[in-house]
Amino acid sequence: MTQLAMMNDTRPVWPADQFEELLRQKGTSYHIYHPFHVMMAEGKLTKKQLQGWVANRFYYQIAIPIKDAAIMSNCPDREIRREWIQRIHDHDGCNIGGVQDAGGIEAWIRLGEAVGLTREDVTSLRLLAPAARFAVDAYVNFARQQPWQEAIASSLTEMFAPHIHQQRIDTWPDQYPWVQSEGLQYFKNRLTQARRDVQHGLRFTLDYFSQSRALQERALEILQFKLDVLWALADAIMLSQCEIEIKGAKS
Repeated sequence: MTQLAMMNDTRPVWPADQFEELLRQKGTSYHIYHPFHVMMAEGKLTKKQLQGWVANRFYYQIAIPIKDAAIMSNCPDREIRREWIQRIHDHDGCNIGGVQDAGGIEAWIRLGEAVGLTREDVTSLRLLAPAARFAVDAYVNFARQQPWQEAIASSLTEMFAPHIHQQRIDTWPDQYPWVQSEGLQYFKNRLTQARRDVQHGLRFTLDYFSQSRALQERALEILQFKLDVLWALADAIMLSQCEIEIKGAKS
């Protein structure tokens, strides 16, 4: 269905509270329920597997500000750009008013060091699985090529992120005591940042996509696409780590 057809859909729109609830119900597909993340929360990953997850997820971390820059480059609305740019500052870091913030990418590198990797291990991408790269690139390409309104809606997986960040903060000290505690700072930072980002993205999505029922349904499809990307990324990481374990057992 074209954008014009979606705008001209004559079916009654869902009320804002019902539309929001339908979006939030998509959380049942969030990757916190992926077997790899369940194993992580239960302390069942080996050191190499946890290191592999951190190394592979770094590619997603460095893609986030690129994705956000793509959204901004397609967006003609100055006020939205002024608010959205904070996401880039959060990840790339910034120096505003003399206050230096190293950013989330640097925090993730420190997480890599906290699990026993070197900075080079993380930043070189030498441990990156091809399927993980493919999943992340699919998301960046979506943000570049689709309407900026749809790219904003895809960000709403942040609604479910604080739960998984808090889970790691709560479980890792007991399940993986060898991980240096300062490495958890990325997750702590995102508890606040993700909730702030959701307020903006959700407010926009509820407003723009409520122009027709077809647009509301499209927003649900977009959110499912992003959830599928995160699930595919977890699939790729789990498979790559299983292959490493098998090769290690044979050697």
